[in-house]
Amino acid sequence: MTSPEPVESRTQTRTQGRTAQTATLAEIAREAGVSAPTVSKVLNGRADVAPATRSRVEDLLRAHGYRRRRAEATRSPLIDLVFHELESAWAMEVIRGVENVARDAGLSVVLSESAGRLTPGRTWADQVAARRPHGVILVLSGLDESQRALLTSRSIPFVVMDPAGDPGADVPSIGATNWQGGLAATRHLVELGHRRIGAISGPSQMMCSRARVDGYRAALETAGLPVDPALIATGDFHHEAGYRRGLELLRRPDRPTAVFAGNDLQALGLYEAARELGLRIPEDLSVVGFDDLPVAPWVGPPLTTVRQPLTEMAEAAAKLVLDLGRDEGTPAATRVELATSLVVRSSTAGPAEQPVP
Repeated sequence: MTSPEPVESRTQTRTQGRTAQTATLAEIAREAGVSAPTVSKVLNGRADVAPATRSRVEDLLRAHGYRRRRAEATRSPLIDLVFHELESAWAMEVIRGVENVARDAGLSVVLSESAGRLTPGRTWADQVAARRPHGVILVLSGLDESQRALLTSRSIPFVVMDPAGDPGADVPSIGATNWQGGLAATRHLVELGHRRIGAISGPSQMMCSRARVDGYRAALETAGLPVDPALIATGDFHHEAGYRRGLELLRRPDRPTAVFAGNDLQALGLYEAARELGLRIPEDLSVVGFDDLPVAPWVGPPLTTVRQPLTEMAEAAAKLVLDLGRDEGTPAATRVELATSLVVRSSTAGPAEQPVP
């Protein structure tokens, strides 16, 4: 009698309440024209498989709905943390939050950067599949369909923190109330008496950036103030963009008396632009940032900003990805937004009677 194949080598589908075997790895191997060990190498993320062969096998695994059983998978004591860029104090707050949870769970954190791309490269996905971490957290990034399928087939859970775009209804994500933060920042400036309020946004393709500017627009419209497109500059969330876009706004003959800088790094760049032009903060120009990085209370003057709970968001993402990796059902909430709050310091005040040209 032929002994049955191990449970993990079969794919299963549900049909009218009963489990039906649809394909074994041996059958997938025959269909792909390769050996069963080759299919096993692909499934286990081994690198010694030709790209065309790997692609053919993975297409068949997806077509047959193969998913490695979570109880059978051997995980490494790791969480993979992926940034699209890894070069600022913002990233350090996120790392701190993930490390807090990983340390308590006895896990280590692997850092990756996708060199500014909003989707990691294929090499990264293969490496993650080979490592078999407890989970993956992507920050301001996402996965393409093939990468999602690859991680899903290995039962590697993933969570997107502060997604760049709409991650999809079935993708767990942790974010912040960006629209509300942009509204609160701008409303604060309106209540101080400012009527010409500029904004320096982040990248237009990022959902958080668009939401903050939408909040800015809503605050102006609610106050009955016009939204002047000439006062909205597009940045990239970096210090240099705050400086350059700030110079452009502040050199206008009808310059704004206040600017919502979109994030703290751009606010610091705007500080430099104001100093270069001889403008005093807040006497001649009020500035509001977004994030409340540790440096915000220590710059001169201390920065009024919208607090985004970065460490708490990262902790929530890490806890969620670990929950998803346990055989305890799906967590009650897989799409979460944490509240932002306005922190008023010394960089905002009422406008001067006559703006300095």
